[in-house]
Amino acid sequence: MAKRSIIITGGAGFIGSHVVRLFVNKYPDYHIINLDKLTYCGNLENLKDVESAPNYSFERADICDFEAVSAIIRKYNVDGIIHLAAESHVDRSIRDPFAFAMTNVMGTLSLLQAAKAYWESLPEGYDGKLFYHISTDEVYGALEMTDPEGIESPFTTAASSQHHHAYGSEFFLETTKYNPHSPYSASKASSDHFVRAFHDTYGMPTIVTNCSNNYGPYQFPEKLIPLFINNIRHRKPLPVYGRGENVRDWLYVEDHARAIDVIFHRGKVADTYNIGGFNEWKNIDIVKVLIKTVDRLLGNPEGASLDLITYVTDRKGHDLRYAIDSRKLQRELGWEPSLQFEEGIERTVRWYLDNEEWVDRITSGDYLKYYEEMYGNR
Repeated sequence: MAKRSIIITGGAGFIGSHVVRLFVNKYPDYHIINLDKLTYCGNLENLKDVESAPNYSFERADICDFEAVSAIIRKYNVDGIIHLAAESHVDRSIRDPFAFAMTNVMGTLSLLQAAKAYWESLPEGYDGKLFYHISTDEVYGALEMTDPEGIESPFTTAASSQHHHAYGSEFFLETTKYNPHSPYSASKASSDHFVRAFHDTYGMPTIVTNCSNNYGPYQFPEKLIPLFINNIRHRKPLPVYGRGENVRDWLYVEDHARAIDVIFHRGKVADTYNIGGFNEWKNIDIVKVLIKTVDRLLGNPEGASLDLITYVTDRKGHDLRYAIDSRKLQRELGWEPSLQFEEGIERTVRWYLDNEEWVDRITSGDYLKYYEEMYGNR
């Protein structure tokens, strides 16, 4: 019998697939259940290397479907849930806030209720159980940018030493007041509150983490880094919001997966942990790094793709700066990012250029037709 039975929601998505792979490979005595609806951003091709592992199962279900989720939790005698499934693209949330409220709020509530009902029915109750909810730094709102040129960063890690500046003296702490500005971040903030409420009201063991921007292999190519790599490859415009001055903290996705592993096993119940890369970049500077890297790897002359930069009307409610202080996680659980940004970008660009077929199948939508034939359109 498996030592633990863990559902990872959204396990066919970008971050989720990295977490599933890590847990399946690292914990052969765990049973890992990938629960995913397979919407546009879920792709089982992300997990080809572990799909036949004896400790891996896939269940296609919508987290909003309470009966289906309840049945899966009971079927596998689940004692841990790592909840990553979410609508996460801010531009889509501006166009369709209802979809974000449904998946991110009601879907999370459905999972919480299903886990509560099952765990409370067991003789041991909540003992040995955990509902771990992954959220975003965007729930905190925006930070002031006090120095547009960057100042010396107060954070020192092996991964931050190469690119070592910040764009302000304020950072998001676990205690920072919530102040979401987009329908996406508002929906995530609401789901965070529900998770904490289930601990405070029912005693459910919960943990919430808030992470900065992730990048790396298998990211859906509507997000900035994979989109721009693909556009450079095809000589398409690189649409930069406003003047590209917005600042984000970037974390390599495998470092996020490692943090989730550490927190799931050693994190303090009812606590919150911020996960960040100590790695602030202006959007325009990231675009220039991508151009330089892609052009070099494609054998183009240096700067050949700079003319693709196209400044477009800024996004509505576009927060100027996010920056995470994850020293609590570093101090209490010993985690820190392992990759310097330049190394992570090099790995990421190489992966997308080496996996053009994956990118082309995603951008064409062919993978969705396959799932409709295999599982039915639901």
